[in-house]
Amino acid sequence: MSSANQDATRDQIEAELDDPLRALGLDIEAVEITPAGKRRILRIAVDKDGGVTLDEVADATREVNRVLDGSDVMGEQPYTLEVTSRGVDRPLTLPRHWRRNAGRLVKVTFADGRAATGRILESDEQQVTLEVSGTRRQVAYAEVKKALVQVEFNRPKDEPADEPNNGASDRGDDEAGEA
Repeated sequence: MSSANQDATRDQIEAELDDPLRALGLDIEAVEITPAGKRRILRIAVDKDGGVTLDEVADATREVNRVLDGSDVMGEQPYTLEVTSRGVDRPLTLPRHWRRNAGRLVKVTFADGRAATGRILESDEQQVTLEVSGTRRQVAYAEVKKALVQVEFNRPKDEPADEPNNGASDRGDDEAGEA
């Protein structure tokens, strides 16, 4: 399958799944089609505010199967379906990604090549407010080349106890700042 055909297929899959998954309260974060011998792997990442549970992934898998079984978008070639949640290693690219990671430590690489590590305090549709070395810093998304959540094993003490730490390491304020 050519790259253009694969892109068109990916776009069509996303279009067909958007409404059914949105009805389950889920956003499509990624659609990937990877060759695997005579088969393909169709990997669909979903997310929502507050994170996705295993039961919600199972519900999404059933819904994706239902929609794809009634469609010819995947053609005749066999495929394996994987529905997953958005991993911590995926870059923050949309305002909702920043919102969903409020309180998390993030390393930001700016368009000019500089980098900073700070904690997400708040965000809106145009910018994020980070705490970098104890200082609040507003950053427009347009300035960000890449942003990745940093793994923390022990989150700060002022974080609500009911939020999972996702097995992530507290780098502490002394290590946060300009890189």
